[in-house]
Amino acid sequence: MLFDSLQFILFYIVVTILYFSIRHRGRIWLLLLASCYFYLVFKPVYILILLVTVVVDYFAGIWIANSEGRKRKWFLVLSLIANIGFLAFFKYWNFFNDNLTHLLSLFGMVNHLPDYRLELPIGLSFHTFQAMSYTIEVYRRKQKPEKDFIIYSLYVMFYPQLVAGPIERPQNMLPQFHTFFRFNWENMKSGLMLMLWGLFKKVVISNRLAEMVDYCFDNPAEHPGLTLLVASVFYSFQIYCDFSGYSDIAIGAGRTMGFTLMKNFDVPYLSKSIGEFWRRWHISLSTWFKDYLYIPLGGSREGEWKLYRNLAIVFLVSGLWHGAAWTFIIWGGLHAVFQILARMRDRYLPFRVPKNDVLSVIFTFVLVTLAWVFFRAKGLYNAKVILGKLLTFDFFSGYSMPYSVNEFIFCWLLIATLFLKDIFATETSVKNTPVFYLKFAGLAVLCYFFGVFSGDQFIYFQF
Repeated sequence: MLFDSLQFILFYIVVTILYFSIRHRGRIWLLLLASCYFYLVFKPVYILILLVTVVVDYFAGIWIANSEGRKRKWFLVLSLIANIGFLAFFKYWNFFNDNLTHLLSLFGMVNHLPDYRLELPIGLSFHTFQAMSYTIEVYRRKQKPEKDFIIYSLYVMFYPQLVAGPIERPQNMLPQFHTFFRFNWENMKSGLMLMLWGLFKKVVISNRLAEMVDYCFDNPAEHPGLTLLVASVFYSFQIYCDFSGYSDIAIGAGRTMGFTLMKNFDVPYLSKSIGEFWRRWHISLSTWFKDYLYIPLGGSREGEWKLYRNLAIVFLVSGLWHGAAWTFIIWGGLHAVFQILARMRDRYLPFRVPKNDVLSVIFTFVLVTLAWVFFRAKGLYNAKVILGKLLTFDFFSGYSMPYSVNEFIFCWLLIATLFLKDIFATETSVKNTPVFYLKFAGLAVLCYFFGVFSGDQFIYFQF
């Protein structure tokens, strides 16, 4: 079920009204059944994967907590194998099989492994990581096992953040599912405004920019460098508005019912370094990798060169998490290289490089945008074509775009509006109720008249 659909609006209204109309235990059942229905709308059969991992992790958490020594580790391994196994099979089998076929063909050999051509269950990477965080935290004795199977199931399947995060931790969500939240008008106003702002970012900004991006990235060889440059910049804002828009709707929907979901974005394009960018972009995933991969590898505690190794591993795995393709791996690798080079510059240069905040923000945005080319391109060849035209400054051999000049100018005005909102508006709630109604109605009208309701999924649904 897409957040920008009429179906979801009706679903949300009905579920929220029922939620505040019944007692606590009934609320848990309501949210779990609503979450199951929310997921079933996409492709019903894949809910079986969710149910299997929920059962495995529920019992694994209890067994880990009640065991000592090696038994605890083996129960954790059982949980990780179940979660990573499903993720590896559905997300990476085709990638592994295709590359193995190509490698064997170089030596005149044939790959006899079955070719399943599996379709990736929607949101698999997100709820897999959320489930893994539970058993890992129980193993570390930082979280008590959840004895209530229904509440644990809701922790994994809570509909606002089920398919694209934020990737929550058990310490934040499980206590909230045990709490009875009374209706709070301030939470309702704040949550609704955040949801509507997220919808605005998706349908008015992201979907509109997508027209230019798709027009260029689908056939980059047919377009001059200037067109591809604009499309690359537009994609940076398209993916930001698309993903942060989803997060806003998820956080807002939870807030209207009393739940607090973690902040997932913090004005990332104002970052002055790649390291800062990753502290502001997809925060729930960045902190997940930090806590469960980077620090266990040794973090920065074991010397400079092992730090570089750890950064490389984390970002290569992050790239692979985003997609089973070499373009995603290169995208992750580029971010590792950017961070490693920055650290080497600060450590080994005999003089301090003067820093200008504005130039640092622009330079970081340029690096991020260049890396996004691999993220968006349909294969390595297309990425090579785009970067070839950008890096050779092939900007003056013509220009074309899929919409009118007025529409083009409107796109830039929307980007400027986004910046102004991110910089100056820090709170979405409106204390004055009449002002809230006015702002809500105005934003809703803008979404209706200027929204591009293309029916496209959110970009991160594919992960």
